Amino acid sequence: MSLRDQLRVMVVDDMSTSRGLITQALDSFGIRNVATASDGKAALAGMAKAPVHLVISDYNMPEMDGLHLLHYLRSAPQTQKTGFLLITGKADPAIINKGKQLGMNNYLAKPFQNDQLKGAIEAIVGRL
Repeated sequence: MSLRDQLRVMVVDDMSTSRGLITQALDSFGIRNVATASDGKAALAGMAKAPVHLVISDYNMPEMDGLHLLHYLRSAPQTQKTGFLLITGKADPAIINKGKQLGMNNYLAKPFQNDQLKGAIEAIVGRL
C-alpha cells in the first residue's frame, strides 16, 4: 500500500472555496483520506475522534488561527508529531518565524499551484 493510500489529512480553512481547492488538489495526487474543518476548534474535535498524519491549515481564521491550532497540536502528546503545513495569504516573516518556533513543518503562500502544494506536502511526509 502506497503512502498516498495510507495518509490521513485534515484540511482546515474558514473559506469553503479554499477547502474545496485543497481537497481537489489532494484528490488529484491520489490522497483520498481527507477530513475538513472550518476552524481550529472543529479540527481539534475531529482529530480527537480520528487522528491524522498531516494538517493543512490556513493561517487567518476566526476564533483560533492556524498558529494557535499548531500550538495546541504541539502541546498534546497524541498530536505533537502530526505534520503541519501552514497556508497563508500573508507570508509575513513574523508569522513564518512564529510558526517555525512552534514546530511548523512547512508553509505555502497563497495563491499557489497544485505542484507547489504537492512539493510542500512531500517535504513533510515523503514522496507521494
